[in-house]
Amino acid sequence: MSARLRPLRDDELPAFIARGREGYARELVAQAGFEREAAEQKTETDWSQLFPDGSVLPGHHLFAVEDADSGEVVGDLWWAERDGEEGKIAFVYSIEIHESARGRGFGRQTMLLLEDDVRTKGLPRISLNVFGGNAVARSLYTKLGYAERAVFMSKAL
Repeated sequence: MSARLRPLRDDELPAFIARGREGYARELVAQAGFEREAAEQKTETDWSQLFPDGSVLPGHHLFAVEDADSGEVVGDLWWAERDGEEGKIAFVYSIEIHESARGRGFGRQTMLLLEDDVRTKGLPRISLNVFGGNAVARSLYTKLGYAERAVFMSKAL
């Protein structure tokens, strides 16, 4: 069992956007303390800028993650080239492994394939945000050598 990346097809883009928007709004409520209405407003603003008229912006890279043995789509990956303190860097907007495929190494393999893809573009760094409550992802990133550079904390009163 191994993963491979293939560019997301045009016919897959609307479903990717719909899933991503819903997941983003859900995580803003569950992990970032947003009220549902505020999360939906932020989602509308952010995703309208990221996918104007439902199209992919230049420098953004969207992939389906496939099980290389079966060809089954097991997740997706979205990263973009962004300006960083040392010039252009890669920023991971989303990596999602379908629940039915989790625990089989696809997340780790996808991150390693991402590193290969970013290297071919000559970028020196990969950055990402992860919600604090996502312990599985945080553990994976730490094992792969990612270091926390900032931690946002809050306390509900």
